[in-house]
Amino acid sequence: MIHYKSKEEIELMRESALLVSKTLGMLAEIIDEGVTPNLLDKRAEEFIRDHQADPGFLGLYDCPSTLLISINEAVVHGLPTDKPLQNGDIVSIDCGVRKNKFYGDHAYTFHIGEITDEEKQLLSVTKKSLYLGIEQCIEGNRVGDISYAIQKYTESFSYGVVRELCGHGLGRRMHEEPNVPNYGKPHRGKVLKNGLVIAIEPMINMGRREIVKLDDGWTIVTKDRKPSAHYEHNVAIVDGKPDILSTFDYVEDALKKRGIWIS
Repeated sequence: MIHYKSKEEIELMRESALLVSKTLGMLAEIIDEGVTPNLLDKRAEEFIRDHQADPGFLGLYDCPSTLLISINEAVVHGLPTDKPLQNGDIVSIDCGVRKNKFYGDHAYTFHIGEITDEEKQLLSVTKKSLYLGIEQCIEGNRVGDISYAIQKYTESFSYGVVRELCGHGLGRRMHEEPNVPNYGKPHRGKVLKNGLVIAIEPMINMGRREIVKLDDGWTIVTKDRKPSAHYEHNVAIVDGKPDILSTFDYVEDALKKRGIWIS
């Protein structure tokens, strides 16, 4: 069952989403070579609690961390460790917040130091595909229109689109209906209506689309061990059009100040 939100509820959800955005922005100020994922995780939990909210992932499905940090061939659900980040790493950070009884949940893929032109293209294409999907969030369209826009664009670069994981509805629960795959056929699936709030999150592999789960029970990696990228926004349909509740502005303002290339 899809839970449609009132405009008042959507504004509460915007607060949750923006706190995730601000958390990622804070991390963008400190993420660097030599920094450990566990330190990032600790700082994120402190930041969220200091803003009178709770980490959305911590304890959810027995998740042991505030952040899910996926490095290089890790697609999603990577657990923080004490292994320092290294030059050339691609680092997807997924963060959730629960505030005002509603969840925010979105992600950004960072890079550490110098990465190849091919890796830069992967990040840029994945992020652009997110916005192409968001453009389809129009009342009367269907979920498949979002999915097809993402798949068509990313596969034009011969990238692998992960099938087993997808975006989702968002609200008082982290995962609500409907599922929002990153592949599909246009004009198929649930009809998009005002009040729908969803998390759209392309997970795109440089190589093949196949994935496997590591022995930690969480981390999902590409089967061919080629890099993967992941970006995510929270989007509401308001007055028939997409309203992005989250923002990458905090992240990208911090990266600009540091002189770091932005995807």
